[in-house]
Amino acid sequence: MDPNTFPTKGNLILAKNSLTLANQGYDLMDKKRNILIQELLELIDKAKNIQSEIDVTFTAAYLSLQKANIEMGIRNIEDLSSTVPEENSITIKQRSIMGTDIPLVEFDETDNKLSYSFYNTKISLDEAVSRFKKVKELTLRLAMIENSAYRLAANIKKTQKRANALKNITIPYYKELVHDIQNSLEEREREEFTRLKVIKQRRTLTSI
Repeated sequence: MDPNTFPTKGNLILAKNSLTLANQGYDLMDKKRNILIQELLELIDKAKNIQSEIDVTFTAAYLSLQKANIEMGIRNIEDLSSTVPEENSITIKQRSIMGTDIPLVEFDETDNKLSYSFYNTKISLDEAVSRFKKVKELTLRLAMIENSAYRLAANIKKTQKRANALKNITIPYYKELVHDIQNSLEEREREEFTRLKVIKQRRTLTSI
């Protein structure tokens, strides 16, 4: 048997303190969960908007590329595509939201400027390049948001489990323990009071 469950005043104080801490812990978990849910909902809205923008930009980019292929020839476009530099400007950092580390993606657009000659090129190619750059930027943002949403959802699930454990297991346990110890102490006090009363009555009768 756990000695902390023995009906003593010291254990009653410990049980009450544990109950208070459990209630405070549940309140904190509940607030954390609500904040994380709010953050997740905002990310979901952002992801929807960016996805819609990507769809529109992709469509426009492919139309521009198709026009450039017609105006300049597919072979020439393929040759110019070799001037596309390797992407090496992307950096991934971390930031924290209520203890959840989420990625912060950054990239320097000036590090990857295309350098093709304007001679024998058409404006449709410039438009295609500009729009595909926009697609890349939007895709990076969407990837960051989706990854952040996944991590927030995982933390929400973990926080929910902890909150449920406090609400359904820990708090009821300490409530019952406080109740039982209090009842045992009160019963003991009543018994002690009755015993002292009987002793006093006997002493009174003896002294007569």
